[in-house]
Amino acid sequence: MRLSAMGDVAMTVPVLRALVQQHPEVKITVISRPFFQPLFQGIPNLIFFPFDADSRHKGLFGLLQLFRDLKPLQIDVFADLHNVLRSKIVRTLFLLSGKKVAYTDKGRTEKKVLTRLENKTLKPLPTVFERHANVFKQLGLLIDLTQFTFPPKQKLDTQVLNLIGDENKILIGIAPFAQYDSKIYPLDLMREVLQELSNNKDYTLMLFGSKQEISSLNTLSKDIENAIVVAGKLDFKQELLLISNLKMMLSMDSGNAHLAANYGVPTLTLWGATHPFAGFSPFNQPLENCLTSDREKFPFLPTSVFGNKKIAGYEEAMKTITVNSIVKRINNLVK
Repeated sequence: MRLSAMGDVAMTVPVLRALVQQHPEVKITVISRPFFQPLFQGIPNLIFFPFDADSRHKGLFGLLQLFRDLKPLQIDVFADLHNVLRSKIVRTLFLLSGKKVAYTDKGRTEKKVLTRLENKTLKPLPTVFERHANVFKQLGLLIDLTQFTFPPKQKLDTQVLNLIGDENKILIGIAPFAQYDSKIYPLDLMREVLQELSNNKDYTLMLFGSKQEISSLNTLSKDIENAIVVAGKLDFKQELLLISNLKMMLSMDSGNAHLAANYGVPTLTLWGATHPFAGFSPFNQPLENCLTSDREKFPFLPTSVFGNKKIAGYEEAMKTITVNSIVKRINNLVK
């Protein structure tokens, strides 16, 4: 069970892929919001159970109904990969019915040590993927995350092909936004990144974002001929098809980074208030693909696990990640 948010749900996918690859006898039921179902498409022995947050499964009585709805599936063990009030209630119901349960340890104390302003201890914490794998270990299912086969590129449908135009171009994904401002690279500098990349006419720059970000994406890519705004033009399933065919993805510390990494796409991430040491870097991506803000100039970094905490004077920390360093790394990843 993992209900939200998109990036967090996406981070369960490689763990579940590794699980079914290494334990083909196991049948998995994923409980999550209906929108996220395409994330799990193609995983053998996996069925998706939609969580109806607005009606059938709303509130305490809704969670009791969810438990009743799951009974016919004859679930043997319950893995709580969310560990919030709702999932705790459901896992308790399974526990009381005699089933074995386990849950993800979010490491909140460790993360406070990482992000506190004084006596900071800067060291890599276990990744979310390792924390999820440990849940299955407690349930008797060992997972080796180093032994993993990525899914193949997905076949593009007609609508996606019409959007990208020349399919022989090198497709580079750009996801310039995140939930919090402290995780967004300054847009004037991102505009410079796009302009530099656009000088290579073999590149097609695919800009990803939410429907609310369409206007900003249009402004960001204005007059850049080989830039295409994807947001609002494809459904979520089609976006995943396109992402699986990217040569590389440039993203903030946000959900699009995890979507790309799940397909084995080289993913370059930019970090402001947050830091990859908190365990949220994309799956199987080397540390050199995480460009962090300058800690010599901003020694309190990281100041937040999720980017929701702001520190006065740290608003421009991401400006220390140079345009040249981003473009150079992208060109190297493409090669």
